[in-house]
Amino acid sequence: MFIIASVRRFAALALLLVVASTAAANEQAQLVESINAYRNQIQRCAGQASPELPPLAIDQRLVLPLNTLGDLQQALARARYPMTSVQAISLSGPRDVQSAMTALQESFCQVLLDPQFVDIGMNRDGREWRIVLARPLLSARLADWQAEGQKMLETLNLARAQTRQCATQTFAASPPLTWSTTLATAAESHSRAMANHNFFDHKDLDGRTPSDRAELAGYSAQLIGENIAAGHDSASKVVEGWLASPGHCANLMNPQFRELGAAYAIDPKSDAGIYWTALFGAP
Repeated sequence: MFIIASVRRFAALALLLVVASTAAANEQAQLVESINAYRNQIQRCAGQASPELPPLAIDQRLVLPLNTLGDLQQALARARYPMTSVQAISLSGPRDVQSAMTALQESFCQVLLDPQFVDIGMNRDGREWRIVLARPLLSARLADWQAEGQKMLETLNLARAQTRQCATQTFAASPPLTWSTTLATAAESHSRAMANHNFFDHKDLDGRTPSDRAELAGYSAQLIGENIAAGHDSASKVVEGWLASPGHCANLMNPQFRELGAAYAIDPKSDAGIYWTALFGAP
């Protein structure tokens, strides 16, 4: 009887551990979902408007113990996360995901809206929270910007070939885009400007919009659209992020667009390291 009772107590304890682990995973997913929803809309932070940002990806290597001591970079090295930049946020007091999100928006909006971060991890113990945002080292061996722009064109056309839901908007399959050298030149110029001058915005430092830049490059258009991204080291990762972001997704699925120019630029001294621009046009 003692053995049977012990087995039963062990089974009950194991079940409780599974339930607790599942609840923690759900909280992590809910908070990340709230952060990504916040990033997916234009926000006012520190007196400035931020552009729509692609979602952060959950990386379990960033789920660090709350009692982690020592250097954060060392902790990530032990977790085998090849970090370029990282920011850890500690919260004490929020009782649930909604309260934690409110605290993040009020005190850490600049971190949440920093375009250089692409990965996220979250841990919680009671009312203690730790959120880690990071960007890994660029690992892919990229070809020149024209070749990578063509890869992005192929990836976008694969996405456009399918019926897709972009938040509340439903898009039927759209015709494939064709390459525009003129739009590509304008896209490369904007990516280079963002990288060299360390900013992330659809408006350049001279206040020019995507339409302005297309026109200056010699492109006569009825309609111009633009998606930008930072931090990701491959066209496929960039497009994946755009597809998960309602505004970016709607842009790339828009059947009115017929042509595309796309490019990346790298500057190791910039915050995000690498910047991408996709310029859509309807001549």
